[in-house]
Amino acid sequence: MTGSEKEISARVPRLLRVSAALSWRFVAVVAALYVVGMVVGYLTTIVIPAGIALLLAALLAPAVAQLVQVGVPRGLATGLVLVGGIAVVGGVLTFVITEFSNGLPELQKQVNASLDTIRGWLRDGPLHLSDLQLQQYLDRVLQTVKENQAEITSGALTTAATVGELLTGLLLALFTLIFFLHDGDGIWRFLIRAVPADVRDRADVAGRRGFASLVSYVRATALVAVVDAVGVGIGLWIVGVPLIVPLSALVFLGAFIPIIGAVITGAVAVLVALVAEGPVAALIVLAVLIGVMQLESHVLQPLLLGRAVKLHPLAVVLAITAGLVVGGISGALLSVPLLAVLNSGIRSLLSDSDKAVEPREVEVYEPQETGPPDTGGARVEDIDGETGAGDGGPKGGANS
Repeated sequence: MTGSEKEISARVPRLLRVSAALSWRFVAVVAALYVVGMVVGYLTTIVIPAGIALLLAALLAPAVAQLVQVGVPRGLATGLVLVGGIAVVGGVLTFVITEFSNGLPELQKQVNASLDTIRGWLRDGPLHLSDLQLQQYLDRVLQTVKENQAEITSGALTTAATVGELLTGLLLALFTLIFFLHDGDGIWRFLIRAVPADVRDRADVAGRRGFASLVSYVRATALVAVVDAVGVGIGLWIVGVPLIVPLSALVFLGAFIPIIGAVITGAVAVLVALVAEGPVAALIVLAVLIGVMQLESHVLQPLLLGRAVKLHPLAVVLAITAGLVVGGISGALLSVPLLAVLNSGIRSLLSDSDKAVEPREVEVYEPQETGPPDTGGARVEDIDGETGAGDGGPKGGANS
């Protein structure tokens, strides 16, 4: 830098220089994130199945590791865990579908009775609608369906295409899961070779910390989902609502999308209670659902998820909302696990205690090893670190 350039630079206020430096770095980061988002959006059919396979690997990999420790070959252990997992899921789905089919006729009778009650209220209640008026309203509904038959048909074709894509994604997720379970560590070692050798161990430890947080997240979420399903199921059983098992299973699956999943699936249970048993039963089921959600948000989430992944509830809500906006249901499902992995990995990179940790020392299947100890020594480098000579020299870096 020439003398004139130094003179000009010296005349620029320090606040403006720091703001400019932060601004162009911020723009560069946002541009990089935008490019990554565009690539991920373009490769959604690959990214989503791979993400789901990684979640399932976090759930099933500990079982494979246990079998390997007792002397079972890894290939056989992978096959046993996969077959066992598919058998359990298939059995549960078969049971749910059977129970739903058996309870459907009774539900139809109750729906017809409820419709008759509504029709009687419309005719004899304060509205005093005649049978002719009711028939006219019904004819309008049928006419609307006929007028929009093309759109309905197009929607059905779109749904069929979506089902085809869903089946393709499930096969890809299953295929990816097999390799994650059989050679996940080898895949990770191959990927980590892209990191420069001088920081490879730190990146390796951070990655293992991230996967450990994913394992803890899946375990905690599964336990929360069981509690939600059992609580709602007991409420449905007390009220006498039909289809208790399918509705409880729906709540269980929905609970894997934190906060909003159980609410949406619980609303289905309230609707079924309203149709089948009337408004009083629906209000009771709604009260049970609110109680279960309070138990989840004030007890289970802080106790289990908070300790497992160390995320603030506000961060969870914002991550779910962003994921829902960007990627729909799949985005909401994967947003919190992604945030948990990033949180644990970044904490590891900023931690002094992980400097001397060897990658093999990280127990990825142990909940207590999801991140480095909170020693309080990790912090972002002070802005005055480089130019603090006038204040007594550098004030410390990220690892001070």
